[in-house]
Amino acid sequence: MYKNIVFDFGGVMVDFDPHKYLIDLFGNRGLEEEVYDLTFGSREWRLLDAGRITRREANERMLKRARAVGRGFEVEGVLDDWMSMLRPRRRMRTLVEQLKQRGYCVYYLSNIPEDVLDLLTRRDFEGLFDGGVASCEVKVNKPDPRIYQALLDKYHLRADECIFIDDRAENLLPASALGFGIYEMHGVGTLLRSLPTFGVSLH
Repeated sequence: MYKNIVFDFGGVMVDFDPHKYLIDLFGNRGLEEEVYDLTFGSREWRLLDAGRITRREANERMLKRARAVGRGFEVEGVLDDWMSMLRPRRRMRTLVEQLKQRGYCVYYLSNIPEDVLDLLTRRDFEGLFDGGVASCEVKVNKPDPRIYQALLDKYHLRADECIFIDDRAENLLPASALGFGIYEMHGVGTLLRSLPTFGVSLH
């Protein structure tokens, strides 16, 4: 029986689609891919998520590499503006509130740097979750199994009593291996229709 619902942030609780953001910004697929590799797809981005470097260090490294290949202007613009895509999904907040009213515990589990975690928890989700684990806190990113285990250990949860919701299949596989129920996010409406199949009631 499921008692705990665990949500990713980016792509689940808030909009986060770097490829769409970049193609909308530049209107050029080749440039979008090049800038993605220099920013969201970079080693620095993963280190930032894992709390192993600061935002300033990450930006300086990404900009240095971008300038070396003639993309400093584009990358600097992205680094200044990218958080604008982090728009909260109102229906997801309502869902979390409904789940809590029905007696479920709700947690987050997300690859996220410290400054973005602070922004989202203060601006959009203050008091909403019963707890959670962020990659920047445990120095490990999904899909490393240790981050899922960190959540279980921190709150003394059983994996087989948890459903984990994420927008990336590669992040769901380790959770499944540990015994979590899993759901790959394909839109809020689809999620709402799918929850009853897990025995999760909103009525």
